[in-house]
Amino acid sequence: MTPLAVTPLTGVPQIAAGDDLGALLAAAIELLPADVVVVAQKVVSKAEGRVVDLAGVEPSDEAIAIAGADEDPRYIEVVLRETVRVVRRRGSLLICQTRHGFVCASAGVDRSNASRPDQAILLPVDPDASARGIRDALPVGVAVIVSDSFGRPFRQAICGVAIGCAGIAAVDDRIGAPDDAGRPFAGTTVHVADELAAIADHVMGPAGGIPAVRIRGARFRPDEGGVAATVMPSGRDLFA
Repeated sequence: MTPLAVTPLTGVPQIAAGDDLGALLAAAIELLPADVVVVAQKVVSKAEGRVVDLAGVEPSDEAIAIAGADEDPRYIEVVLRETVRVVRRRGSLLICQTRHGFVCASAGVDRSNASRPDQAILLPVDPDASARGIRDALPVGVAVIVSDSFGRPFRQAICGVAIGCAGIAAVDDRIGAPDDAGRPFAGTTVHVADELAAIADHVMGPAGGIPAVRIRGARFRPDEGGVAATVMPSGRDLFA
């Protein structure tokens, strides 16, 4: 088994709307075919202009009611605008389904690592397309994952997950393949993109100083299906 080598991309400048993120990442580190570049969602969103100044947001009555005394109603208003369904609510904490199908806190809207105070960063409109755009600037054979940190209904705390990918099969279907004892797997599928996103998240950390990492030695199958196709269908979602 080839050992994994995980290398942070340093020296990348602060990202602003309109920056060619793929070109900046390509210039930051040597990349070879079969490398995987995992990019933090926030730098992708900044490059795509998915940043909202809260000073220009007029909160609705619903946002004001949800915010109560402990949250900024302008922030809640942005969350509601990014939400197609509020799955659960506890006070001003909202677990939402986004238009992508993701179920996460605050519809993925975050104020940490914003360029200025009083800003909120939104998820990319189409994270798979974002990953494809970055990959187009990288050497042929390099895969790209856009990662974010989500909570999970069966765990405390957050973990890195893939919200978009290009050049890599997000899910590895191992049904029928032999296990260590030679018996075929009956129902095992592995979300490889999530596994690699979690590895990268451990290196990037929550502070935002490292925008991406290079993973070398990962086992994956090239594919263009993206992450969107791996979202749990509502009819099979036991936590809905």
